[in-house]
Amino acid sequence: MSSGRRPSTPARRGARAWVPAALVLALAAPLGACQADSGSGGAAAPAATASPAPARIDVLPADAALDVRLDAPVTVRVTDGQLDEVVVTAQDGTPLEGAVAGDGLTWTSTAPLLAGARYEVRATAHGSGGAPAERTSSFTALDPAVTAFPAVAPLSGSTVGVGMPVIVTFDEAVADDRRALVEERLRVTTSPAPVEGSWRWVSATQVQYRPAEFWPAQTDVHLDVDLGSTEVAPGVWGVTRDIDFHVGAAVVSQVDVQAHTLTVTRDGEVLRTIPVTTGQDGHGGKYVTRSGTKVVMSLEESRQMDAETTGVSRDDPEYYDVAVRYAMRLTNSGEFLHAAPWSAASHGRANVSHGCTGMGLEDARWLFEQSHVGDVVVFTGTDRAVEPGNGFDAWGYSWEQWRAGSALQG
Repeated sequence: MSSGRRPSTPARRGARAWVPAALVLALAAPLGACQADSGSGGAAAPAATASPAPARIDVLPADAALDVRLDAPVTVRVTDGQLDEVVVTAQDGTPLEGAVAGDGLTWTSTAPLLAGARYEVRATAHGSGGAPAERTSSFTALDPAVTAFPAVAPLSGSTVGVGMPVIVTFDEAVADDRRALVEERLRVTTSPAPVEGSWRWVSATQVQYRPAEFWPAQTDVHLDVDLGSTEVAPGVWGVTRDIDFHVGAAVVSQVDVQAHTLTVTRDGEVLRTIPVTTGQDGHGGKYVTRSGTKVVMSLEESRQMDAETTGVSRDDPEYYDVAVRYAMRLTNSGEFLHAAPWSAASHGRANVSHGCTGMGLEDARWLFEQSHVGDVVVFTGTDRAVEPGNGFDAWGYSWEQWRAGSALQG
């Protein structure tokens, strides 16, 4: 009797077996992390490897920059690598000195830029994967419109006495807040031995240097004016110079105004005592020779001395206009050592001059031949002192007073 359903029959040999769809999906799913197929014997596909990052080189000042400050450092910095070489060169071939930091990532210049120079920068590096990198750029340094030129005394190559200060006079004022930096870059060195010394600002345009005591005889002195990258005032830049001079024998003279004598010593040995006449009394004391430590400022074999230049009018009975021989200037106000044969009767006996120290012609010639700019002449015997700034007055101050005038003190 039929039930109305088709009877089931076994699958035919060779026919495809029916598999539920859910099971097919389950079999096709990938194995989980804890289901590694270690028994299949097949090799796993290699993981993808990221390409190494190339090195990046950055340069300051920026490429094509103009009017770069002379004190601006040049820096070359690498990212994702190491620097191999950095060369920075001015258009005249002058290399700019610099150094690579210990980590090999940064190069920094160690010297100032040359005014108005155009610089080429070439840097090479290698990336973390070894790939090379290169960077080139250029820039132009500032060409200052205004510079402060330093005139220096003594002159380079000269021989001077032991009392000679180093005098630097700028043709432009140095700003108050730049004086300490300027001092740091005015470097004095001596040989054969170091000598303690200090700068002192006389004005906004002049600074002077002296040792704690007189220079040792036979000392070589070098002044390095390293101001080429220094802005000494807003918009005003310094200039670089080198000065070398020699300190000769220690020629120190003593003038006793009351005894009318000038005693000359060299390296501590008395060479000669010369009878002299100095400034006369009366006239309100205006002709009295000043006491104090003076320094020979100049030497002239012949000089025309006109009293009008010292404030004496031509109708004054004390007016004079005379040619003198062997003139050695001691003050700005007009005190000299010189030959005065017209007052020979007063030499060693009386003071009859207008402030100068006069002596016989032969004594003056001899002293002139022994002397250098910078020799020391110490005057005693009057109550009139040398005024500040009247001549090379560095020795009119105690060492403590002198050092107090330095912008670096404190």
